[in-house]
Amino acid sequence: MTTTPRRPATFRLDDPHVVVMDADDEAGRLTRGTVRITPEADAMAMPVVIDAPQIAARKGFRWGTLFWCALGGLVLMGLGLSVTHLVEDLYARNEGLGYSGLTLAALAAIALVVIIAREALALVRLATIESLHLRALDVLASDDRAGSRVVVHDLLKLAHRNPQLARARSALQSHTDDIIDGADMIKLAERELMGPLDIEARRLVSVAAQRVSVVTAISPRALVDVLFVAAAAVRLVRQLALLYGGRPGALGMIRLMRHAIGHLAITGGMAASDSMIQQMLGHGIAAKLSQRLGEGILNGLLTARLGLAAIDVTRPLPFTALPRPVLSDLAKDLLRKRDGEEAV
Repeated sequence: MTTTPRRPATFRLDDPHVVVMDADDEAGRLTRGTVRITPEADAMAMPVVIDAPQIAARKGFRWGTLFWCALGGLVLMGLGLSVTHLVEDLYARNEGLGYSGLTLAALAAIALVVIIAREALALVRLATIESLHLRALDVLASDDRAGSRVVVHDLLKLAHRNPQLARARSALQSHTDDIIDGADMIKLAERELMGPLDIEARRLVSVAAQRVSVVTAISPRALVDVLFVAAAAVRLVRQLALLYGGRPGALGMIRLMRHAIGHLAITGGMAASDSMIQQMLGHGIAAKLSQRLGEGILNGLLTARLGLAAIDVTRPLPFTALPRPVLSDLAKDLLRKRDGEEAV
């Protein structure tokens, strides 16, 4: 049985034979000659697709935190008792030695308090950046205009010490009172404030990957390779955190490294990197390079992938208006530099 195609026809929406129905509605009750119109989804009314938060808040009581706090308190009490006994023994031996020991103990206590305060402030600053990232994601999803102004205000406070962003801050502050939707305001703040920082972050990752590639290619020992790659990774994560407004201490660096590695595990970045690297090395590059040079490029690419994950963790705003740096671009820079060195 063949179906005769319907000829083009005109009709009015107020015609009783014209019915507007959704695609999910059943059409069995329509009579012969009835024209059915299915409205298409409005792209502007559809929800915004955004990335999931990279750092999920852990719920429940943290027994690990309680353990380390209690253990740290016991260690500090033990050190305090040991210092007290040492000062008492010095006083018993000689009064001058006792005063000297007491002075050194007081200086050490003051330095310890300052170090703990700096670590606490650094952790609070990192937590502020993480909270800013999550609130920006909420504003992008809800298009809350008032919430976007609060996020931009906190972002400006975070970036006020960066002289590189002076012009961008003034340009963004001139738009804070304009009638702009919440999501558009977040995107405007990202273009103004994050654009220069993203360029510098990409340069830092590229330089670190090139340095790791060169050193591991000429290094005679595998242990030297491991130590240098680990030191370069820690240095790169710290540079990126400082660039985006964080000033991590020792505990902050441990937290950032854990989040960066966790981000790689969640996004499957290592698997993607391995497949991409194997594909690149399989297209004749491995035949042109020696084994050491190939290992150097591999280590450089893995360092670059860790740097990209660190950018996602340390960046105060998610990638929406600006493109996210990809590993393929950094790999091209790395291979271009390698080709230049071989030509020389």
